[in-house]
Amino acid sequence: MEDQVLVELINEPVDFLRGFEVQGAAFGAQAKDAIWIAMSPEWDTTSGKRAGAARLSKRLENRTINAAGQPNTVFLKATVTDPDDPDRRLIVGMAIWQQLSAVSGYGDPPPENQGESLGVHDLYPDNKSEQLFLTQAFQSLHKRRFEVVLEKKVLNENPPATFVLDLCAVDPAFQRRGIAGKLVQFGLDEARRRGGIEATTEASSMGRGAYQKLGFKPEGDGRDIVYVLDEEFRNRSTPPNVFLRTQG
Repeated sequence: MEDQVLVELINEPVDFLRGFEVQGAAFGAQAKDAIWIAMSPEWDTTSGKRAGAARLSKRLENRTINAAGQPNTVFLKATVTDPDDPDRRLIVGMAIWQQLSAVSGYGDPPPENQGESLGVHDLYPDNKSEQLFLTQAFQSLHKRRFEVVLEKKVLNENPPATFVLDLCAVDPAFQRRGIAGKLVQFGLDEARRRGGIEATTEASSMGRGAYQKLGFKPEGDGRDIVYVLDEEFRNRSTPPNVFLRTQG
């Protein structure tokens, strides 16, 4: 009988080391996602994993609360029984959802400076080239995400917010068991509980099929996001992502 997958909130930093390892297995070793790797220096070393877990812990510590008393950032873990220890559950998937809004009290506002919000100066204090690459890459990746947030304010939508799937990773050893779908469905259910908020995401080539089965749809012709980068970065690989939303 297949082990039951449990999806739960992460509210304590203790889960983030294993959560970061799951990200590394999925985005680093498997997908070789150049942007995630650049955001996660030395991700495959002990010190790099600890640093990645510390960044997640800091994000948990600094998350904000909206006017309804709900955290604007929600961290999720998916667990199964540890194959090496039947009395322990192992984190095999992780997701981060974030409520965004350009209206005060309805979510985190779009950042005024993408680089500062990402902490690129702390990641690469002596490497302005890497700082610039990450800033430009995320400006392209998140461009439509923040445009939609601003449109909801202009159109006076109720609620004037989006619930963004910011990250979803499953350990490759546990993929194709519906775990990603459970992490996504949890967020979609939470968006409904929060007043029917539209959900959006930038989906990878691996994840987009599963997301579309759960109600996400591409805009227009559904082409991949175009990365606008300086000439010095043109030879760097960028991951194939497409912007998806549930209602627009």
